[in-house]
Amino acid sequence: MNWQSPATGSPLVADTAHSLTDGVSRYPVIDGIPFLRGGREALVTGVLDCLDRGEVEAATVLLLADQDDWWQGATADPQALRDLVRDHRQIRLRDAMELLAWGPVGTYFAHRWSDPTFLAGLALMEAHWQAPATAFELACGIGHHLRRLAQAGVQVTGGDVVFAKLWVARHFVVPGARLACFDAGFPWPVAGPVFDLVACHDAFYFLDGKPAIAAQLRGLLRPGGVLAIGHVHNRDWPNLSAGSAVTAAELAALFPAGRAFDDAELTRALMGARAPQAAGWSALGAVEAFSLVEGASGAPRALTGGLALPHPGAALVRNPLYDGSGRIAWPSDRYRREYGPRATYPEQATPAAACAGQARTRELVDLPERW
Repeated sequence: MNWQSPATGSPLVADTAHSLTDGVSRYPVIDGIPFLRGGREALVTGVLDCLDRGEVEAATVLLLADQDDWWQGATADPQALRDLVRDHRQIRLRDAMELLAWGPVGTYFAHRWSDPTFLAGLALMEAHWQAPATAFELACGIGHHLRRLAQAGVQVTGGDVVFAKLWVARHFVVPGARLACFDAGFPWPVAGPVFDLVACHDAFYFLDGKPAIAAQLRGLLRPGGVLAIGHVHNRDWPNLSAGSAVTAAELAALFPAGRAFDDAELTRALMGARAPQAAGWSALGAVEAFSLVEGASGAPRALTGGLALPHPGAALVRNPLYDGSGRIAWPSDRYRREYGPRATYPEQATPAAACAGQARTRELVDLPERW
């Protein structure tokens, strides 16, 4: 599958080792990640100029500094970004995110391996698992869900509007993924039907132009494929995060054939090793967040030991949210308020030897090698 030009829709082909072209426009490629984001023409020109001069570090720094339109945090220091590019093979994931000045977003990514919303996304996919060979995730971030899918033998592709997140995914989380930087509000560089599973977790509420994006996601699916949309914030609930949330009625109109869930129910079902219970949209008006699937055949499966548990070969470690005394030490009050009420791990770590139950609750977690 070739990437497609966001300008013409034509297949993109390599014209140099560091760029793609549709015959008219050129697009930079760094570490195998094409930068195809719309509305960034000046940035593309600057990056290509650097690459054409052999200044790969400078080009990478330019792209690592680019953020999404929702970003309200600090601007990364250029010297810190140069240090990151030079030292990324030796440093940890957390160090990389600190150099990127991601702040609370870095905290979220560092601990997402045990967040109840991450577990809900895994549970949603496992409950409707149809052994996909290929999967695509829109707004994949640094690749948390892609990593678990890849561990299950799925060929994974991810897209995100922030190049730095994909670059971190490439070097720290899921190195074998096929990745592209693009804006979902512009023409997409990928078209279907090519994937068995298409997903968007904890991000759909951020996206404007939701009807068109929903149609694009459906269009990527092969016949019989599954569309999974996880953790969509409810505008009628006092959410802690920014975004463009929707109501249950609005989401029902966007996905009339969807099977709907209270997002928290998916996490509860995983803890109970049972099948999650779907709900009518009319019953979900007051929940914090929604999840849904389209295209799934049969009733939801019991969550007894598939995708929603750590990979069987993983080297599990104690959840790093625990301090030296074995008690939860929240990284911030905001994090505690957002994830603490539905946390699945006990406040005090279990002194007993590792067991399957600790993996299910995420008292024990599967972290990337250089977490």
